[in-house]
Amino acid sequence: MEFTHYSVLAEETIEYLKVRPDGIYVDGTLGGGGHAARVASRLSEKGRLIGIDQDADAVRAAGERLAPFGGRITILRGNFADMAELLQQIGISRVDGIVLDLGVSSFQLDTPERGFTYRVADAPLDMRMDVRQTKTAADIVNGYGREELYRVIRDYGEERFAKQIAANIVKARERKPVQTAGELTELIRAAIPAKYRMQGGHPAKRTFQAIRIELNRELDVLSKSLTGMIGLLKPGGRICIITFHSLEDRIVKTAFRQAEQPCTCPKEFPVCVCGKVSQGTVVTKKPVLPGEEEQKENSRSKSAKLRVFERK
Repeated sequence: MEFTHYSVLAEETIEYLKVRPDGIYVDGTLGGGGHAARVASRLSEKGRLIGIDQDADAVRAAGERLAPFGGRITILRGNFADMAELLQQIGISRVDGIVLDLGVSSFQLDTPERGFTYRVADAPLDMRMDVRQTKTAADIVNGYGREELYRVIRDYGEERFAKQIAANIVKARERKPVQTAGELTELIRAAIPAKYRMQGGHPAKRTFQAIRIELNRELDVLSKSLTGMIGLLKPGGRICIITFHSLEDRIVKTAFRQAEQPCTCPKEFPVCVCGKVSQGTVVTKKPVLPGEEEQKENSRSKSAKLRVFERK
């Protein structure tokens, strides 16, 4: 199956990135190479684009898509959490811009054997962004205790019926392990009252999202990486981050605000004595949202938010 991914907020992201023809840019979530191709098309022969992704399918597909740009492109397999180390390996210490698109790719969602989908009954419970890791979604569904499952589904899925869903899973696996998307979906559906099942999309959407986030440590990785990525930017460099989950957006918003105003002195102090210096400016005081046309063309864009920070 061809690796496809609709690059959400693509034009807005490139506009805010302010690509310099001779600059060095990093796409930390390379995916199908949509954002990367737009950046690369604006680079001269002196410019450089480094694409990073932990998904082998993405690395392969992006390599094919970006091949026409020749030596301007370097693709590395890894997690953006290790961006500084990966860049150091190829002799780069500072960059002019960074892009992160935190959405799951269309390929991952539409390829049943990857286990991200709830729409194919016999799909395995996998959900690994990086198939080199051994732990899968099935390990969470069948191994976590009731309270752990409840916490994950409540916090990461923002699911109001998390407690009953967790209870249904624990009860079902006493008979046999929950092994497929269809089995899990039925347990979720049975836990949600009929009048609520079709509110906010497919009834399994929030629970599957929660398990995926937990498995891949998505929020933890993001929160621990932002300060370091801001530190990689050259003066005037920008980081553009597209989120699809309220908790992701909150993490980015908070990190950008703290980077802009890091002072921890009490408000009554006449001058700052903590010594913490602003790293730059939050460019987007409010998140940039997809336009109506994009939302019509790509329903997966509806929850997307773009935030941008510029380094001093």
